[in-house]
Amino acid sequence: MNTKYTIILIITLPVIVLDQLTKFYIQKSMKLHQSIKIIDGLFDITYVLNKGAAFSFLADKSEGFIVPFFIIVSVFAIGIIGFLFYKTEKNDYISLIAFALLLGGSIGNLIDRIRHGAVTDFLDFYFQQYHWPAFNIADSAITTGIVLFFFSQIFFKKKTV
Repeated sequence: MNTKYTIILIITLPVIVLDQLTKFYIQKSMKLHQSIKIIDGLFDITYVLNKGAAFSFLADKSEGFIVPFFIIVSVFAIGIIGFLFYKTEKNDYISLIAFALLLGGSIGNLIDRIRHGAVTDFLDFYFQQYHWPAFNIADSAITTGIVLFFFSQIFFKKKTV
């Protein structure tokens, strides 16, 4: 198998599986809005449903609009990520890893939107009055993928498309 496609398999599939398993565990073992302190004053596991995008963007819109909208946007984004992965040179490992992470995270959150109409978030970081919105494994993969992609473009200047 082509190394390029091995990368997508060994990164994307575990991201999707880990994301879905952790969300399933949270949904089955916790009540909505329940919190478990992990590191006092810094980190909790808190079960929330995010009907919007990052930072609950558009979460206040009607469900009849928001669910189909985010499913369509997710499918479109997955298509673009897949195209960019396909067009990336096989020796541009950092970009390939970035796209594989983006793809896994996007698919993980899309599965939630299709199954539940919202994304399950549970990683809850805060410090004193500063509070980061809860997120999940898929969100972490997406963020890491974005950072890696920009890193590769800034420091290695490989043409991706």
